[in-house]
Amino acid sequence: MKEAYWKNWAETVYFEPHQVAYPTSINEVCQLVKKANVKKQQVRVIGAGHSFTPIFVSEDYLLSLDKLSGIVSMDGQKQTAVVLAGTRLYDLAKHLAAKGFSQENLGDINMQSLAGAILTGTHGTGIQFGSLATQVVELKMVNAEGELLTINAESEVPLQAAAVSLGLLGIVVEVTIRIIPSPTYRFESKKMHFQDVLQNMDHFIAENRHFECYLFPYSDTVQIKMMNLSDQKPQSIRRHQLEALVVENYVYQFLSEVARVVPPTTYWISRLSAKAIGSSVIHAKSCDLFATARNVRFREMEYSIPLENVREALIAIRTKMAKEGYQVHFPIEVRMVKGDDLWLSTAYERDSAYIAIHMYRGMPYEKYFQDMDSVLQVYEARPHWGKMHNMNMDQLQRLYPKLEAFLRLREQLDPTGLFLNAYFEKLFAISNKGNVERLQNSVTFTS
Repeated sequence: MKEAYWKNWAETVYFEPHQVAYPTSINEVCQLVKKANVKKQQVRVIGAGHSFTPIFVSEDYLLSLDKLSGIVSMDGQKQTAVVLAGTRLYDLAKHLAAKGFSQENLGDINMQSLAGAILTGTHGTGIQFGSLATQVVELKMVNAEGELLTINAESEVPLQAAAVSLGLLGIVVEVTIRIIPSPTYRFESKKMHFQDVLQNMDHFIAENRHFECYLFPYSDTVQIKMMNLSDQKPQSIRRHQLEALVVENYVYQFLSEVARVVPPTTYWISRLSAKAIGSSVIHAKSCDLFATARNVRFREMEYSIPLENVREALIAIRTKMAKEGYQVHFPIEVRMVKGDDLWLSTAYERDSAYIAIHMYRGMPYEKYFQDMDSVLQVYEARPHWGKMHNMNMDQLQRLYPKLEAFLRLREQLDPTGLFLNAYFEKLFAISNKGNVERLQNSVTFTS
C-alpha cells in the first residue's frame, strides 16, 4: 500500500515511498531489511527530516526509527550512554540532564534524531570539540544481509568510516556516546562591529569554550555568542526563551514575509535585525542553551573551510554581497569545529570554520547560493552532507581524501545497493541510470 507524499522540514523535497515502516525493535529492523532484500527493493531511513537534500528519499521502503527511541543504559564511571538511534536530541538532552549528564557539544537545533545527526556530520561550535560523530564510541548497525554488526575501535569495519556514513553502509540502530557531567555555562550575546570581530577572531575562538557569530547582510553589525564554564547557580531562562520565541520566530516570520512579498525591503530588514541585537548574560545548563527554537523555514547551504581562512572568506563574502546586492535578510552563521579522522567528515584532518548561508522559504536563492559557493570554493570548501549544494563527484574526490576508500567499503558491505537511492547514485557517480531517472521523475524540489 502506498503512503501519502512525504516532505522534509524545509519543504524542499517531496516524495512518495511505496511503504513506510515504524519498527519497534532492532530485530524488526533486521527482518525488514531481509524482506527488502528478497524483494530487491531499496531501503532508506528518515529521522526528523531536517536535511535539505534528498538523502532520505526512497521510492521503495522508508523506515522511521521514531519508535526505536530512548536511553538503553548509562555508565557514570565510564561516562558513556547507550542510546537507541531514533531518539530525538531534545529528548536525549532532557533524560541525560535528569541524571546530571549532558553531551559535550550540540548544534543549534535539537529536533533531529541522534543517528541522523551523527551520520550526516552535524556539528555545534567550539574549537575544542568535534562534530557529534566524534562523541561516538560504538555503533550497532544492521547490514545489507539483515545481520547486526557492532562497530567500534577494534571492529573490522572502521568506526572512522561508519560514524559519518550517510546511511550507506547499513541502518544504525543503537549508538554508544561519550557524555560529561552536566556543567553550568555562562552564555553571553552581544553585538560588535565587523572589523572588531575580525581583529579579535583568534582570541574569541581560542579563549571561549563555545563561540559563534552572525553576520547581517548590508550591515557592519555582527552578533557574537560565547559560552564558558561557570561556577554560578543555574538561573531560570523562561523569560529569555519566551523573548527568543517571540522575536526570533513570530516577529521574524512577519518580517520575512514582508521581505518575500516586497523584496527591496530585505536591506532594511537586515539592518533593523542587526540593530535590534541586545546584550545578555545568562547562567544555565547546556540543555537550556545549546539549541533554540527555529520555526521560520528557510533554505540553507553550509560549507566547511580551513579555520585559518575564515577571516579572508568573510571579507570575500561581504565584498561579493555588496557588489551583487542580493535580496537577502537572513544572517550568515559562522561556527568552529575541531578536526577529526572520520572519513567523510567535513572537518577531516583540519580544524574548520563552518559558514552557513540562508534564504527565506519562497524567495529566489539560486544565484545567491551559486555565487557564495564560488566564493568559498577558493578555500577548499566541503559541503555539509545534509545541506544544499551543487557539487559533483570530481569535486568531492578532491575535497574528501578518503571518499574512494569509503565507496569501496560501501560496495563491499552492500554490493546490491540496498541502502542507496537515486540521489546518492548520482552524487557519487554510481552507475544505475534507471534510478537517476526515477529521481528526476518522482522527487519534487521546491524553492
